[in-house]
Amino acid sequence: MSITAFAPKFMQVGVLTAALQELTPRDVRDADPDRAIEDWLIFGRELGASHIQLSAALHPSEADVPPEAMLDPVANTLDLRRPFDAARATRVSAAMTSSGVGISDLAYFDNLLHHDRATRDKKRDFLVKVLDASVRLGVNAVCGFVGRNQQRSMDENLVDFEEVFVPILKAVKERGLTYRVEQCPMPGWTIGDNWHNNIAYTPGAWIALHHICEKHGVGDQFRIHYDPSHAILMGQDTRSIFQFLKDSGYAFLIGGFHVKGQVIDSKGVATWGYGGQTMERGDWIGGKPSAQPADQLNAWKKQVVLCEHELPGTARHDPLAYLQNRTVDWLDHQLAARELLPLDIAKTHLVVEHEYPAARIQDRERLKPILQGSIAFVRRIDEAAACMYALQHEVLKAQNIPIQGTGRQPYRS
Repeated sequence: MSITAFAPKFMQVGVLTAALQELTPRDVRDADPDRAIEDWLIFGRELGASHIQLSAALHPSEADVPPEAMLDPVANTLDLRRPFDAARATRVSAAMTSSGVGISDLAYFDNLLHHDRATRDKKRDFLVKVLDASVRLGVNAVCGFVGRNQQRSMDENLVDFEEVFVPILKAVKERGLTYRVEQCPMPGWTIGDNWHNNIAYTPGAWIALHHICEKHGVGDQFRIHYDPSHAILMGQDTRSIFQFLKDSGYAFLIGGFHVKGQVIDSKGVATWGYGGQTMERGDWIGGKPSAQPADQLNAWKKQVVLCEHELPGTARHDPLAYLQNRTVDWLDHQLAARELLPLDIAKTHLVVEHEYPAARIQDRERLKPILQGSIAFVRRIDEAAACMYALQHEVLKAQNIPIQGTGRQPYRS
């Protein structure tokens, strides 16, 4: 009888640089844009991260949405107002080497299907700059959204995706990259009543979009950067989603992970349901859309009245909430990924995304131990899941010994 060695495989644990936008003061990074990346690589090492996910965004002076209307501060750690040329890439690569911290992927979260042609073209052109920066840095993936044309139905947006987004994926393919879509529905992106404002928000949509991609030869460029917090927001759980993808033949779509939780407020659900606050939010004044950016921020009550993001490790263990899909079962999340997805575990990235409102402080010394603790939690959870998987599915299996118990099951709550 062949005895399999106990050899757990661990994922790479990183952090999205949007966690601390003001690590480098804006007046410093505006004048010397690569200083922000250097500072984050050093900070990432101090946090215990193996990688950073480098956040890019249109500079606040160039964005179509005022900062006051945004739920999160502008996170343009990668400033692309000036070309990211060979000299800039060499400087950043040297900082990666000296810090010992890598870049998992570049991230640009914006509405790439915007209804206004000029705005949409501006966002597309910026994304192309992000793609080119990825190539110069030797990073093989960019993470972002698809978005939505607010003036058209969801089915019409499939047409927009084919006409607008497929050419973007062709540019991705030309550069040998992959585009990973985070599935946040972005309900607060508009003061209108639309709730799903990023059409790639759920597995059924991923498959529909992938069909379009395959038709145009860019299926391998379209992947998902899965974030369990958004599944919780929509009443889903990780194991069921992964099982559905496997059953449907699309488990290959998951290419990376954001590690961010969601804690559902039962009182908020009782008040408004999972559709969030639909009226009297404050983004409309006197029956008309408010022109004040600070009022427009209230559109996010579609989401925040019923839930709050969790920085992994900061929410109390609640077994009942796990069973009701009202918070993330992190251990089963990591176990399900190994059991149901065809991942190269050692090359798979877990990116800690910090959006826990109470802890979104822009003070380096106060935030540092919080991020250190969360990253340590994520690493240990992944190690525990890796050990469970290796013991149950490799060691016991090799000796024809059954796994005890049932465990969490898909499609059951």
